[in-house]
Amino acid sequence: MSKYAIIDIGGKQLRVEPGRFHDARHFAPIRDMSKSNTKMSVNRVLLIRDGSEVNIGYPWLNNADVRGRILHSCSKNKLVIQKIHSKKKKRRTPGYRETMTRFVVDSIHFNGKKLGDC
Repeated sequence: MSKYAIIDIGGKQLRVEPGRFHDARHFAPIRDMSKSNTKMSVNRVLLIRDGSEVNIGYPWLNNADVRGRILHSCSKNKLVIQKIHSKKKKRRTPGYRETMTRFVVDSIHFNGKKLGDC
């Protein structure tokens, strides 16, 4: 697509497009994750592209935000770490699952206008 934004969320940079869903960990703006369809807004926008026009922030763009809603919280696949002691015939597989938050981007706004509006 020719309309997208790059945001800083959860210590990572994500390329987001309107209408698509994304997963983020350490989602700080919303504390209560139990409710679905909670509206959210992200102000840490690093770059916005609308067709051939590209706006780059230093470090973030002023008057830019990405609006969307939280769908639900989910978990990633289990990260497995195997510890094998060969002479003792002992195997252990500790691991953990990261908690992720799935959200969908509804619109991208820059200077009071929705991205794509003329």
